[in-house]
Amino acid sequence: MTSAADPAAPYAGAPGRPDHGPDRDVPRAITSPATPGDRVFRGVLRIAGLSVFAIMGLIAFFLILRGTDALRAVGWSFLTEQRWQTAAHNFGIAAVLPNGLLIAVIALVIAVPVALFTAIFISEYAPVRLRAALISLVDLMAAIPSIIYGLWGMLFLQPRMVGFSRWLSNHLGDAIPFLKVRTGDIGTSYTSSTFIAGVVVSLMIIPIVTSLSREVFSQAPQGEREGAYALGSTRWGMVRTVVLPFGKGGVIGAIMLGFGRAMGETIAVALIISPNFKAISHILENGANSISALIALRFGESDSLSLSALMAAGLVLFALTLLVNVAAGFVINRSRSGASTAD
Repeated sequence: MTSAADPAAPYAGAPGRPDHGPDRDVPRAITSPATPGDRVFRGVLRIAGLSVFAIMGLIAFFLILRGTDALRAVGWSFLTEQRWQTAAHNFGIAAVLPNGLLIAVIALVIAVPVALFTAIFISEYAPVRLRAALISLVDLMAAIPSIIYGLWGMLFLQPRMVGFSRWLSNHLGDAIPFLKVRTGDIGTSYTSSTFIAGVVVSLMIIPIVTSLSREVFSQAPQGEREGAYALGSTRWGMVRTVVLPFGKGGVIGAIMLGFGRAMGETIAVALIISPNFKAISHILENGANSISALIALRFGESDSLSLSALMAAGLVLFALTLLVNVAAGFVINRSRSGASTAD
């Protein structure tokens, strides 16, 4: 009989041995014992991850607790009522919720193309000496407080947007109904509009989407870049076939983060808009609103029921943002960066 120590003995997994076969021929797992430092580090990370869920749960519990009185007073009509008359128990968010979504959509329509092209330029086309300065400039823009954007939009941008809004209404209003201004061709008809608020918010989310997208684009595999060039691709061809597919998941995440910022923006929108409580279908007309602006403008003058109604409105905004993030996570998991170039 051949001993286990005999060099001539068949190796494990060889034909003729009992451990040979498709179920036996598997790599051996290599493990190393965790050191005390590793266990502490893992524990800290686990606590940090769980704290996020705990904080989210506490926020939801607080909003539910404080908004219960208002929800009991009006019930489901809180989601369908367009008036805000808390003394008469006639209040709801049916007008401000669509307006806030409309402001966010306008901001994304403007910001996403600008941010993506800027990120591609910085990552792929900008000279090396200029790239660091542009990255710092974009990061600095993302750190500017929202009240600065709001004041700039109210005092500088809005008067200069009136002419453009008038041109859109006069030349495109007949073909595109939501661009038509029905309140007369005067300057005040075009100010404090949903469109101007969306433009200001777009300037706030451009740096966020640009910074995150640029970071993802810069991680595209160098080997695949060189392979595209070796096959005769131009620089734009390489970007289109390698960089953009690789960064698709990260770009989606950046856009969803920008959408959440746009939905929750408060001060800049409150400074621009002329609040009203009717659904907006013509974005160039004077008058707009959003849930976050409603809370900011009404908080100081609210009685107990009005304050509870504002908390209920905040709960709806919280739930909507959570749903958007969950949907974004699902999309990102199905289009994770690199999946399109891994085949």
